[in-house]
Amino acid sequence: MNRTSIRALSGVRNGAGQGAESVPDVDRHAQIAQLRARMAEMGGQAAPNVAVGEDVLPVGGGFSQVLPNGGLPRHAVTQVSETPALVVELLDRVAGAGGSAGVIGWPELSYAGVAASALERVIAVPEPGIEDLAVAGVLAEGLDLVVLRTRTALQLSPVRARPLLARLRKGNAALVAVNVSVPSPALRVTGQIAQFHGIGRGTGRIRGIDVRVRAEAKGWPGATVTLTLGAGAASAAGAAGAGNAASGRRLKAVP
Repeated sequence: MNRTSIRALSGVRNGAGQGAESVPDVDRHAQIAQLRARMAEMGGQAAPNVAVGEDVLPVGGGFSQVLPNGGLPRHAVTQVSETPALVVELLDRVAGAGGSAGVIGWPELSYAGVAASALERVIAVPEPGIEDLAVAGVLAEGLDLVVLRTRTALQLSPVRARPLLARLRKGNAALVAVNVSVPSPALRVTGQIAQFHGIGRGTGRIRGIDVRVRAEAKGWPGATVTLTLGAGAASAAGAAGAGNAASGRRLKAVP
């Protein structure tokens, strides 16, 4: 297990998503907005707003259908319910696309759902102690996605949240807060387990999970989608090989 200095991360930057957009991009965003609106009408869901030029961290996959602009807002806080499968999906999507991510204060989180190649770009700080907010601020200056989780619910006052938000604005990260409430978060995402796949009446193993995901923001009615996570990820013939691949994964841990 590699040990990585937090200070060394402050110089890491990901320039994806920056720069002015051309007129063709504006047209493309408008077309996407129209398609999502039509899909929403067919499925009975509210379509996410698409704001041209919005600085977001792309998520990809089915998750992007429920998020405004198809991703998480950078330089801002997204409050996410304590749904481990949903957070792992976020990590896999962001790190799998070449981004960098950090997880603070979640020692029991299972990273089995993150691809081996993506896991090398995930930094874990399982026990940050009383400096969890400071650690989150440092990582936010150098990573694309930072997940901050506390064991018990934490309500940050505007004064206490100000240093963290200032570091967040200096960097380029999207901050996901689990069990942490900040004044006026940019986005709220909740996930609820709806169904398990792969298990029968007393037999089988869980191969997939249906998660009902809803996203809401100020001035936006929100949208809901059901995501199937991990379905068909392993087969009986390849179970042993999957175990060997998992043993070769490397997760950067910061004590």
